[in-house]
Amino acid sequence: MSPDLIVVVTAVLVAVPCALLGTFLVLRQMSMMGDAISHAVLPGIVVAFFLSESLGPITSLLGAGAFGLLTAALVEALKNTGRVKEDASIGIVFTALFALGVFLISRFASDVHLDLQHVLYGEIAFSPLNALIVGSVNLGPRSFWTMGIVTAMALVVVLLLYKELKIATFDAGLAAAVGLSPALVHYLLMGAVSVTTVGAFDSVGAVLVVAFLIAPPATAYLLTDKLARMLALSTLLGVASAVLGYYLAASMDVAIAGMMAVVAGGFFSLALLLSPSRGLVANSLRHRRNRRSFSRKLLLARLEALGNRTTEAELCENLGWEAGRVSRALADALRGGLVLKPAAGEVTLTRKGREAATGPQAPVR
Repeated sequence: MSPDLIVVVTAVLVAVPCALLGTFLVLRQMSMMGDAISHAVLPGIVVAFFLSESLGPITSLLGAGAFGLLTAALVEALKNTGRVKEDASIGIVFTALFALGVFLISRFASDVHLDLQHVLYGEIAFSPLNALIVGSVNLGPRSFWTMGIVTAMALVVVLLLYKELKIATFDAGLAAAVGLSPALVHYLLMGAVSVTTVGAFDSVGAVLVVAFLIAPPATAYLLTDKLARMLALSTLLGVASAVLGYYLAASMDVAIAGMMAVVAGGFFSLALLLSPSRGLVANSLRHRRNRRSFSRKLLLARLEALGNRTTEAELCENLGWEAGRVSRALADALRGGLVLKPAAGEVTLTRKGREAATGPQAPVR
């Protein structure tokens, strides 16, 4: 297999679980939990190294995974005190644990190749060189095995717990009423996020993981209101960001992970602008239509109050509007057949305009 294909497949294997699990993080308004876990696991890796005197992937994964779950538990416990909000509890816990990891490294492991570059900022371009060797057998890129297992785990969690995750995410009270444990579902999700984040350290680093956890689900959220469709769109956007980002990075000779994150951000920007339901352009057009409708209705009501016949200048004076605004409202009413404007300059309501101004009349019996 070519090195290019290894890098692309590795990125896809990172994008898929991040997109699936990140969808529920976005819906739960816990998007930054992935970033928190990615930094808070540092002391877990350090403690695992102290206990085993090894930086092997299994050791690091166990130590980081344990502290990932600890992070989720501490955030939940701090939030449940009612003294701080969830975003503040995330910031407090992950900065404290990350600082603890930095202290442990600087105080007790300064002569060991264990630093932030080694732990947090993996380089996806090196994934073809990092093979998994058991005995004398080369089993291929380690990233395939690590992220393949993580991807399978994420798929199993989402498929088996889809209903539970859906109910607990949108209505925790209903989940408890039907016999589910929202807390258990929460910790299962946080555990899956921890494993995903930690599993991708060695292959792509935490920065790209955080980008894939947030950007594709946030983009999908702007495009659909259906959970199943959001999961599918998020996955497709993550895969597209990985593939397109790699080939753009190769053509421009820039950092691969950075370009993948940029592409994911580009997709989000496009959705933010052009989404039919939540995009800025669509929202601006809706506001414009609403303003035009309000001006037209107010104009018709004032015409009715003035005796159904007046001039444009009198409308400007009575409404207190600028001439341009009155002209636009009149033009809109003319197009709708609500008013007539004869050559004499007077504005007259049509029958349709009177009905629009006063509301439909009850039929005579």
